[in-house]
Amino acid sequence: MPSSGATSDVVIIGYGPTGQLLSMLLARKGHRVVVVERWPNLYPLPRAVHFDHEVARILQAAGVIDDVSNITEGIDTYEWRNAAGELLLMLDWRGRGSSGWPESNMFSQPQLEAVLDAHVRASDKITVLRGWGATAFEDDGDRVRVDLARGTVQDGVWTATGETDTIAGRYLVGADGANSLVRERLGVGVEDLGFAFDWLVVDVLPRVEREWIPKTWQLCDPARPTTVVPGGPKRRRWEFMLLPGETPATMNRPEKAWSLLEPWGMNPDTAELERHAVYTFRALWATQWRKGRAVLAGDAAHLMPPFAGQGMCSGMRDANALAWRLDLILRGIASDRLLDSYGPERIGHVKTMIEFSIELGNVICITDAAQAAERDREMIAARNTPGYQSPPQPRPPLGPGLLVEGDPAAGQLGVQGAIGTKDGVRLFDDVHGNGFLVLARSSRVLDRLSGDDAAFLRSIGTVAMGLDELDDIEGVYSRWLDELGATAVLIRPDFYVFGTAVDEATLAPLVGRLRDALDIPLGPVSPDGPLSELMASATGAQ
Repeated sequence: MPSSGATSDVVIIGYGPTGQLLSMLLARKGHRVVVVERWPNLYPLPRAVHFDHEVARILQAAGVIDDVSNITEGIDTYEWRNAAGELLLMLDWRGRGSSGWPESNMFSQPQLEAVLDAHVRASDKITVLRGWGATAFEDDGDRVRVDLARGTVQDGVWTATGETDTIAGRYLVGADGANSLVRERLGVGVEDLGFAFDWLVVDVLPRVEREWIPKTWQLCDPARPTTVVPGGPKRRRWEFMLLPGETPATMNRPEKAWSLLEPWGMNPDTAELERHAVYTFRALWATQWRKGRAVLAGDAAHLMPPFAGQGMCSGMRDANALAWRLDLILRGIASDRLLDSYGPERIGHVKTMIEFSIELGNVICITDAAQAAERDREMIAARNTPGYQSPPQPRPPLGPGLLVEGDPAAGQLGVQGAIGTKDGVRLFDDVHGNGFLVLARSSRVLDRLSGDDAAFLRSIGTVAMGLDELDDIEGVYSRWLDELGATAVLIRPDFYVFGTAVDEATLAPLVGRLRDALDIPLGPVSPDGPLSELMASATGAQ
C-alpha cells in the first residue's frame, strides 16, 4: 500500500529494464525512489535479447554486471546470407568493445529483469508499487503528484479495483513503454519515420544441445526474410517477416510457428515453444523529452526496428544519462536546467541508431526476387573488392547539449581499460568509480589548475589523474589520448566526453566551461593541496 501523499526524490512509472536500472543508479547515489508498475509480477516471456559493451559498462556502474554475466552469452559474428547460402556480409563482433566488455551479448529478458529486480529489492532506497497503475499526474512547481489506482489482472487484462491513492516526487520519469501515459499527458508529439513491418517473433528452448552454424545470422531470402539468433544461454530465437497478404491474426498461432520452424529441425519433439508474438517494427521518437519536472525514457521516448539490437540498449543509455543529472540536481549542486540538455543529446544519438536500423531493415526486408538478386550481386561484389573491411558497429555521438561545441571529441563515447593495481588487474571503473573524470597525460598538467578549479571539480566528485599515476597495462588510455590529439580529456559520469584540452594551457578553460555549463558558481579556494594528489586517492570504487 502506498504511503498516501508521501514525497520521494524521484517517481518512476514503469518497471521494465529502463525503470529498474534508473532506480538502482539513483539509489546508489543515496536518493529515495518509488517505482510504479501496474502489472503484479515480472513479465515472464522473452522480448529483448541483445546488449552491447556500453550497456555492460552501465550495468557495471549499477553493481550488477557479475550477476548479469552469468545469464549471457557472447557472439563473435553476425552473418547475412542469401537464399543460396552465399555470404553477403559478416559483422565482426569478436573481443571486447571500447567500454571494456564484450562487444555483443545475448540474454533472455525475463532472466535479466529477475537479476535487476533482486538488486532493487535489496535496496532500502527503492520502493516498488506493483499492481498500482498511474492514472494522472500534476506538476506543482516543486514536486509532481501522481494519482494511482489499484488493479487486478485476469487473462492478461489489467482492471482497476476502485482503490486509489496519491504519491509525489520531486521529479517524475515516464519509463512506461510505447503506450506511455506520461508522454500522452505531457502532450508530446512523435517524429515517425514511417517504417513499419510486421514480424512473427518465435522463442524456443531446444531439448537437445547442438552447435548452430552460423550462430547468429540473417537469412536474406525474399521468399521469407528470417533472423536466427541466440535468445540467451540454451535458447534460440527466430524472427519471420510477414509477407503481403499475411495478417497478425493468422500468423500468431502455435501451429504456424511450428510450421515455420520445421525446416530448422525444430518441432514439439526437439524443442519447447516458449513464446510467439507478432510485432510491428516501428521507427519513431518523442519530439520533447522533458516538460517541467517530468521526463521520458526508454520506449516512452523512442521505438526502433530490432535489426541493430539497440532498442533496450537505448533505454539503458537514457537511464544513465538521467541518473547523473538528477543526482547533481537532487544534491543541490546544479539547477534543474541541467535536464534541458538530456533530450537533445539523447535524440541525436537515438535518431542515428534508428536510421542505422532502418538502413539494415531496408536491405533485409526485400521480398521482390529481382530486387533481392541485384542486392546480392552488389553485396557479394563489395565483399570481393580488394581492401574490403567489415563495417564496424555504429558509434554515434550525442546530439547538441552539455558538451564543448566545436570540439570533435565532445559527445563521443569514452573508453574503459584494464589497469594494474596492488590487488591485481582490474577494470578502471571498479577502482576509481564512474563520476566525472579528468584524465591527463601527466599529473603535472593537473597541478596547474587553480584552487577554485580544484574546489569545483571536488564538489562534483571528480577523479583527476595523469597517465603517470595509472598502470595502463594495455595502453588503452595512452592510445586514446593520441587518437584524440589531446593533453587532457574531461569525461562525464555517463562515459561521454565533455571536451578535450589540446595543451596544458587549455585545461583550465575547459574546466571553466564545465562549471558554466552546470551553472555552478565559483567556490572558495581549497586548502587541501594539489588536485592530482587529492583526486587520485580520494575516490574509490562506487
